[in-house]
Amino acid sequence: MFMSSDSLSYCSSIYRYKRRQTREVMVGSVGIGGNNPIRIQSMLTSDTRDTIACVQEALQLAEAGCEIIRLTAQTKIYAANLENIARELRAAGCQVPLVADIHFKPDAALEAAKWVEKIRINPGNFVDKKKFEIRDYTDDEYEQELERIRKELSPLVLFCKEYGRAMRIGSNHGSLSDRILNRYGDTPEGMVESALEFARIAHDLDYHDLVFSMKSSNVKVMIAAYRLLVKRLNELGEGWNYPIHLGVTEAGAGEDGRVKSAIGIGSLLQDGIGDTLRVSLTEDAVCEVPVAYAVAAPFQPERCFNEPDLGRVEPPAPFPFYSYSRRSAGLSMCYGIRLGWNSPVRVVLPHEAYEELQQERGALGDYVPEIDAEKLEAIEVDPLDDQAFAELQNSPEPLVVTVKDECPMNVVGAFRLLAARLEDRHLIMLKDTLTPKVALDSETALLTASRNIGSLLCDGIGEAILIQGEHDPHKALFLAYHILQASGARLTRADYVSCPSCGRTLYNIQEAVAKIKKATSHLKGIKIAVMGCIVNGPGEMADADFGYVGGAPGKINLYVKKTPVKFNIPQDQAVDCLIELIRENGRWSDPETTVSNAESI
Repeated sequence: MFMSSDSLSYCSSIYRYKRRQTREVMVGSVGIGGNNPIRIQSMLTSDTRDTIACVQEALQLAEAGCEIIRLTAQTKIYAANLENIARELRAAGCQVPLVADIHFKPDAALEAAKWVEKIRINPGNFVDKKKFEIRDYTDDEYEQELERIRKELSPLVLFCKEYGRAMRIGSNHGSLSDRILNRYGDTPEGMVESALEFARIAHDLDYHDLVFSMKSSNVKVMIAAYRLLVKRLNELGEGWNYPIHLGVTEAGAGEDGRVKSAIGIGSLLQDGIGDTLRVSLTEDAVCEVPVAYAVAAPFQPERCFNEPDLGRVEPPAPFPFYSYSRRSAGLSMCYGIRLGWNSPVRVVLPHEAYEELQQERGALGDYVPEIDAEKLEAIEVDPLDDQAFAELQNSPEPLVVTVKDECPMNVVGAFRLLAARLEDRHLIMLKDTLTPKVALDSETALLTASRNIGSLLCDGIGEAILIQGEHDPHKALFLAYHILQASGARLTRADYVSCPSCGRTLYNIQEAVAKIKKATSHLKGIKIAVMGCIVNGPGEMADADFGYVGGAPGKINLYVKKTPVKFNIPQDQAVDCLIELIRENGRWSDPETTVSNAESI
């Protein structure tokens, strides 16, 4: 196997897969971490006060294979009904552990812990309400804040310790406390420190049934935060090897949600990080489960790839771990198309697919086949072939280089090694698979391409991408653009952040997302957040241009960035009001009739 030239701070190798070893945390009878498989979770969308609806939905999830089920418990009254839900589920023969999701209410957490096997708390709002106040804390004032947290959190920790309840400390990029924002900013470092403040209290009380998560709707932020978390846990030393829960929050619906989830979750699984996961889709909860299993499948113990002993020292990493920086590359031209330098990441298609789609070019709008792979003439190399790199070094001009098909390494590791060994002046064409003749069904092709190409784009690697696993030319083309969009590498349409719905949701979010997409998908470079309630709403507005947030049952508040500007709009009028708000801010343009619907993947 590879021999590392220096110890990596968050994983054992970026070139070969090895799962991070953690302690085991039991959630009821289900073990997370240790030698357990990657566990699959989902969350109910039913009102927690409605026992019958929650039980029915939970039974559907259990039948679909969901291993851990989460419910919202926004107040002590909601939390108290968990007793009835748990009793009826167990009476129906369902032993799937339950998790109570807590925001703002420590008393709700204490009540919920009586009836469920795990408590999820958000350190950004467990004892804090976001006011977006700008304030400089002295060290003494900051310590006073931490002491306030200790007093509020300790009773819950001691209860969980006594009664064998697990706890997830889950930081969300959209709901960091004002205290954290003022000292660390809206950063991965702030997300990590937010969780560690709470974890230190639990550790001091000798409570260790902890799981961590670092969720964001921005996959680059999410990846950086999880890597930084694991680095910090490793630095804290023995006893801090806690399991990790993975998820991209507010990933969205349909292909958008699947692509974005596969990029964020898959990138971390590739690095060996992740012991349980949820794919958050703006769809019925039961739809999340098969997608989650498919995302986790290549990394489960019984299926995980074993790479050969390659017997060489690993080169230094070709990208920064905890921030994003696009790889520098030279400039190349392919029949009038610029590649590299400051050009967009280009979409390459196999010759036959390119020729077929050329006939429909006028109808494809912005989703055009840009480069014919046959004309590009990318140089294929084995990343382990020293002679190949010596020959590339002798070339006077920048070349387009890619990994040779049938290379024995995993795709992400192979392209990382290529980037590490290749001179910056040469360009890299990414591939989704190195076994193009293997037929994949469309969803497997989508998830595989998203995980492999999307992960590398988030590492800053790649000047062009080629989809080989999806053999349908139209699907391959749209998938390529979806991956570029979801990874933030190239925006060709509006971008959406939408939560998956839960018992807090105050309106029909699936219906709203569909209407908003239909009305706004042609708007390039604009980001719209569609949120069920205020838990993450105001924070996510800071990362979006416009926000559509549930403010009361059936009523919508509209935001510009993180600022609410219109209130209590009836849902049947809210999409029109959103369009008008976009117009008022000079971001609206009328759609062109030639733009195709990329949702047809």
